[in-house]
Amino acid sequence: MRALLQRVSEASVRVEGALVAQIGPGLCVLLGIARTDDEAEAERLAGKAARLRIFADEADRFSRSLLDTGAEALVVSQFTLVADTARGNRPSFTEAARPERAEELYGRFCAALAGLGVPVQTGVFGARMEVALTNDGPVTILLE
Repeated sequence: MRALLQRVSEASVRVEGALVAQIGPGLCVLLGIARTDDEAEAERLAGKAARLRIFADEADRFSRSLLDTGAEALVVSQFTLVADTARGNRPSFTEAARPERAEELYGRFCAALAGLGVPVQTGVFGARMEVALTNDGPVTILLE
């Protein structure tokens, strides 16, 4: 499982032109789920994302987390994060979890974040989405 975290001042998701999710300051989380991932991995990664200290304090140092700030998370499923690009010019997605399993683990990740007290918005699993965001910093971190 990979989670690409982007600290944002705002982020939103549209599906077929309709706004389906929107947050203010917080994290946009692009979540890639592999065939070998399980519930424990989803919960571990959600805890790491919630506690990662990438928000500035009064001295402008990275010392605050989503939990510390009360900021929101917008979680978007993105199977392309588990692409294998080792050979050729076309990415292989054979390591991505089957859609049914990926959707289950995506839900588990979002529920784990919410269970920790993080306000969570989501994209639409399996839909073609337009994700808009304003990266704050920019700060972008890959969790595995």
